[in-house]
Amino acid sequence: MANIIPFKSVRPSRNKVHLLCSRPFYTYKKSHLKAKLESNPYSFLHVINPEYDKVNKTDPNSLSRFKLVKKKYEDFKKNKFLIKDQKPNIYVYRQTTKHGIFKGIIAGASVHDYQKKIIKKHENTIHKRESIFKNYLKVTEFHAEPVLLAYKPTSKIQEIINNYILERPEYEFTTTDKKVHELWLIDNEIDINKIIEEFKPIKNIYIADGHHRIASSLLYQKENQESILKNHFLSFFIDQSDLKIFEYNRIIKNISPLNENDFLNKLKDNFQVSVLTEHQAPKSKEELSVYINKRWYLLKVKSEKIMDNYKSHLNSQIVSDFILKDILNIDHKDLNNNIEYIKGNQPLSFLVNKINQHKNSLGIQLYPHIIEEITSIADKGENMPAKSTWIEPKLRSGLTIYEY
Repeated sequence: MANIIPFKSVRPSRNKVHLLCSRPFYTYKKSHLKAKLESNPYSFLHVINPEYDKVNKTDPNSLSRFKLVKKKYEDFKKNKFLIKDQKPNIYVYRQTTKHGIFKGIIAGASVHDYQKKIIKKHENTIHKRESIFKNYLKVTEFHAEPVLLAYKPTSKIQEIINNYILERPEYEFTTTDKKVHELWLIDNEIDINKIIEEFKPIKNIYIADGHHRIASSLLYQKENQESILKNHFLSFFIDQSDLKIFEYNRIIKNISPLNENDFLNKLKDNFQVSVLTEHQAPKSKEELSVYINKRWYLLKVKSEKIMDNYKSHLNSQIVSDFILKDILNIDHKDLNNNIEYIKGNQPLSFLVNKINQHKNSLGIQLYPHIIEEITSIADKGENMPAKSTWIEPKLRSGLTIYEY
């Protein structure tokens, strides 16, 4: 039984929404982030980076830093850049991109549904990151970036969404990454209650993006159980068939103590290795492409090496088992500074250029997962390797803010 709630969103004034909403700060290069902060006083990036123009700064992820975030957030509300809705709503959001049209509803999802495994994960989380974001919530008391949750909506939910998008949206704006964003308010109590009731029979909801945010919300809730708002977290619910799933490619910054020949020879224990005259992307989940010393190789895992279980056949698991663990001795259970992750919707030249600049580095191009692999792993209670997928859509920070 899935439970969702409407909430009083804190959101931008209509005339500033295109200026205020931002991509998550970690998606910006430092130079671009600096330029955004210097040129746009309304950007939500100022809330997340309250000391960008200071010489002496607080420590990253410290309570002192989080208090400054909270203060800047309150300043944005005081200056009417952000305004709180007078009544609880559910929100319809649609994003139009070159990769597709994504639409769904923004509401509060239940922490208890996560505990009861109605909301299911497919990746492990890192305890240190969970604790950091829990402390962030404790100090700031707001959540500005929704967890992306995939499910199979009922026909009634789809009907309500489709009826609202026929009306003029509350927001309609285009961002410099050529994405169109639209938001509608479901403020009719009858429609809100219909959606709530339609969610109740749903037994399977899958985390598409935001594993650490939801795990941190659970930690926060355990310390603050007195409020219904604290038992929920900001979420965007989308039809799982509408997701666009990209691979998450890997850069190994240094394969030492191995050299190129050592590495290629070790690959042959588990893979059929073909030298390519030009780049060729993997064409199945049994294949990988690797780039080293300005040359591409196509790898196909030897069938006898795969164990007789579902997880072992996953493309990202093949990388973890037969390259990271077996050859490079990288456990992958926690963050590793020797690995950089490159999202699959970026030009491949981004990966190639980085490898070309660093001797003894390695690029690995994966084959993208499909939604059935994600849901199957989640249903089995298992986990994919960290950073197995890059999933669109990505919502803007500050579009709808959930206050605790």
